[in-house]
Amino acid sequence: MAQWTSAMGAAQLARLLNSQQERPAGPGTRRPPAYRALADGIRLLVLEGRVPVAARLPAERELALALSVSRTTVAAAYEALRGEGFLESRRGAGSWTAVPAGNPLPARGLEPLPPEALGSVIDLGCASLPAPEPWLTRAVQGALEELPPYAHTHGDYPAGLPALRAMIAERYTARGIPTMPEQIMVTTGAMGAIDAICHLFAGRGERIAVESPSYANILQLMREAGARLIPVAMAEGLTGWDLDRWRQVLREAAPRLAYVVADFHNPTGALADEDQRRRLVDAARSAGTVLVADETMSELWLDEEYGDGGMPRPVCGFDPAGSTVITVGSASKAFWAGMRIGWVRAAPDVIRSLVAARAYADLGTPVLEQLAVNWLFSTGGWEQAVDLRRDQARENRDALVAAVRRELPGWEFEIPRGGLTLWVRAGGLSGSRLAEVGERVGVRVPSGPRFGVDGAFEGYVRLPFTVGGAVADEAAARLAAAARLVESGATGGSEAPRTFVA
Repeated sequence: MAQWTSAMGAAQLARLLNSQQERPAGPGTRRPPAYRALADGIRLLVLEGRVPVAARLPAERELALALSVSRTTVAAAYEALRGEGFLESRRGAGSWTAVPAGNPLPARGLEPLPPEALGSVIDLGCASLPAPEPWLTRAVQGALEELPPYAHTHGDYPAGLPALRAMIAERYTARGIPTMPEQIMVTTGAMGAIDAICHLFAGRGERIAVESPSYANILQLMREAGARLIPVAMAEGLTGWDLDRWRQVLREAAPRLAYVVADFHNPTGALADEDQRRRLVDAARSAGTVLVADETMSELWLDEEYGDGGMPRPVCGFDPAGSTVITVGSASKAFWAGMRIGWVRAAPDVIRSLVAARAYADLGTPVLEQLAVNWLFSTGGWEQAVDLRRDQARENRDALVAAVRRELPGWEFEIPRGGLTLWVRAGGLSGSRLAEVGERVGVRVPSGPRFGVDGAFEGYVRLPFTVGGAVADEAAARLAAAARLVESGATGGSEAPRTFVA
């Protein structure tokens, strides 16, 4: 019986391998043999999760033809991978990917660094800050005081606690978007919200248009749901969306859903202006596409001009009938990632359908956490906590920007005016190899291809504003050390990283 559970076609594997562009070798730099470079490329794809474990690889002759190399080169690469534990083979069953004994299985999304590794590795993998105290403690204490009446009920609220739904609706109304509690469903984080929306609107095989790049974990969620992702390139720099491309994709591909982050986009930090929002909603309406607007970063403006109503109107503000836009919000970015409270704002009939489908998913969201968020909203604690969060993110952003410019002057980026992430072109180096080598020198960073479709953005890395001061200086120094190793070709050959970079 075969040991593989999926198959990787020759053309698909060739595209992924060809995306691993590296800077041309300088004078005196020794290039690895062709078979070694191929083996390293496949190993890197497995370690990053872009080629799944237990995926059957193409036959030697097929891959050789797709890559325009000799069959001997592919055979030698496969043999090297078998020797390193990254490939297993059996006559008649082919060859499939594996991981050596003792290595954790790679994940295909971004996962937090295990707490036991925090002392030795600087974690730039997750765009999340520590809790803004004392507001977390106060919110939990306030929630405990409100808990007794709910403890006498069954505790299942598939649409969310009525008090929190009403409070979220009031907050939209205060932003100029009249909203009823019946238009709100509370979810387990923004991921839970988007998962529910995808299952309702986009079954297996349906097209979903996504920004390119986009948030890695959402892309993977959609892949796992069986969606066909249609990438739409972002405009240059921090200017938001390319509306001509969006109109073309929506008109020609007619995707069932489109997913966008208009407010301090993850990973680029771009902010879409009001005209772009209006035109995208109009284009989606004309195409019959449901537009999912992720607002998880909307309150994390870092420049004062966006305070006191200076932000563009929400995307749903350009859809007064409520037939085109579904909005997703969350406490996880603006407050704390450990507060797994999100919400959906949509037309009442959509909310009813989402709630009905929830009976077969997670039933509901924890009551205590909902009470804590409701306490923050109702007491003014939310605004004070988010102010604290903005101050911390601003200081971290400025420290990280200065450190990267000093240590890696050839790396290119634009400074976002909000959000939590810096999208960096890594001076012609492979982001995947930087991620791999970075862990060995003590800094964990996600590579660009995690935020793209089918191998795009190999020359990028994402750096979040999660560290500041001396830690930001040290993180940049370690990234510079990793860059020197990648540039020299001394990336460790067949040596696996000490800890997997998720």
